[in-house]
Amino acid sequence: MRILGIDPGSRVTGYGVIDSDGRSSRHVASGCIRLGAGELPPRLGRIFTEVGDLVAEYAPQALAVEKVFMAKNAASALVLGHARGAAMTACVQAGLEVFEYAPRAVKLAVVGSGAADKAQVQHMMRMLLGLTRAPAADAADALAVALCHAHTHSTRSAVSRVAR
Repeated sequence: MRILGIDPGSRVTGYGVIDSDGRSSRHVASGCIRLGAGELPPRLGRIFTEVGDLVAEYAPQALAVEKVFMAKNAASALVLGHARGAAMTACVQAGLEVFEYAPRAVKLAVVGSGAADKAQVQHMMRMLLGLTRAPAADAADALAVALCHAHTHSTRSAVSRVAR
């Protein structure tokens, strides 16, 4: 299965594409859509367009994206929700199934601790995917959510087969 992972952000949106059979995964591509400052609507338009371009180029079967979490600033969470919506809409329009994961669940799945920091996630993406260097923080987070989905989907499929 080819999975597109997205770490949404209104200034930097990370992406990661992996191929996975649930047991082993291979890095296909990763990077960041750097949006910078400026008015929000044009940045959301770029997220929509560039995520759509990624879907067209890499032809994933699923989108895995981090859920919005409420930290201290409600306005920031709202803007993050807009960025997620732009990315998700591009994928849904292309016919992808969308799967959402809490940030703590992603970190727990790939690092073993829901409180892992960005450097730990970067290190684990390098190790788990056999990369020559650690990806940028936002790209690593996107790869991590894609890997979380690969593992979760594999486990759910196995449980479903046993339950029959």
